[in-house]
Amino acid sequence: MTSPWLQPDTIAVHAGREDLAGLGVHALPIDLSSTSPLPDIEAGGTSYEAMAAGGAPTPEGGPVYARLWNPTVARFESALAALENADAAVAFASGMAAMTAAILAATAGTGRRHVLAVRPLYGGTDHLLSTGLLGTETTFCTAAEVAAAVRPDTAMVVLETPANPTLDLVDIRAVVEAAQGVPVLVDNTFATPVLQNPIDFGASMVLHSATKYLGGHGDVVAGVIACGDETAAALRRVRAVTGGLLHPLGAYLLHRGLTTLPIRVRAQQAGAERIAAWLRTHQGVARVHYPGLDGDPQGLLGTQMRGAGAMIAVDLRGGYEQARHVTSAVGLFTHAVSLGGVDSLIQHPAALTHRPVTADARPADSLVRLSIGLEDPKDLIADLDRALAARRPVAVPATALQA
Repeated sequence: MTSPWLQPDTIAVHAGREDLAGLGVHALPIDLSSTSPLPDIEAGGTSYEAMAAGGAPTPEGGPVYARLWNPTVARFESALAALENADAAVAFASGMAAMTAAILAATAGTGRRHVLAVRPLYGGTDHLLSTGLLGTETTFCTAAEVAAAVRPDTAMVVLETPANPTLDLVDIRAVVEAAQGVPVLVDNTFATPVLQNPIDFGASMVLHSATKYLGGHGDVVAGVIACGDETAAALRRVRAVTGGLLHPLGAYLLHRGLTTLPIRVRAQQAGAERIAAWLRTHQGVARVHYPGLDGDPQGLLGTQMRGAGAMIAVDLRGGYEQARHVTSAVGLFTHAVSLGGVDSLIQHPAALTHRPVTADARPADSLVRLSIGLEDPKDLIADLDRALAARRPVAVPATALQA
């Protein structure tokens, strides 16, 4: 479903459903089987080997065992690949499972253990790389430093744009060029395929925490990577061995979520634009982080990115004490981690999602992150105004974050 004459909204509705008419159904089916009957030993063994090598089951042998392959998951993967202009996609039980598989696929058995990571990144990714848990050595750098930091043993470059939580934009094409042939993974969670397609700019892998915008309703945890066929096979081999396959029910929810993804993202973005502009005028706000609000010096909006998205970060006057108060004083915003759902969320990255990040790279104590949902922007502005205007009840030292 990658026909050039189809628009993304149409692809979002129809991709991954090509086999439904043949099955005699209209709604997406959910296959919950953990195991499948085998016609005979040879056919089953051949199919098992095909999947263990990163391919699909053979028609004669069938899917054999759900850790290797599932048709409901495969339909979602096909749909996401179409939206990302990719050859294939591989779905996992979480975004971090997807990132882990990407690192293992790029490094295991290759003799290359070095990873370049462009900060800022999601705190979980940053922590995974900085600990060396997977046997890698990571160099953290800026986008401008990638070319100088590439080594003969560099296996991959990891970046996120817009970056979590500061919404910094990174020129994907420039990083791909600087990487000198090293595969580049782009975390596209904040932008979604509605606003950005990193493969069009040379990225080798496009990762989503599918928990966020792809699902969109806060009821599924998942990760997915869009990529080329050869990379997909390597990722499936890792997934088969490590058992990171997405559950079929989660795949169903994600595939259903894709049908409304374009209209959700655009509506949430429209609300975010209004709220970011208002926050910029509030005396309690020192700075608003939102793409394009302070100009677009790299010229990435309208070229690489088709819109600024629905995430906002703000530095509050009053530092950590005020951030602690505001996140608790809101009423319509839910004080919770995660993002991208139909309801608005607020959280303090330094204390939560980015708590494991080293102190020199951790977000400021004054920064809070907003995920704008589908509520009326006027109501969300009123909610923030009340929280920002209210008196801070308790003083808590910022050093509490270091405990």
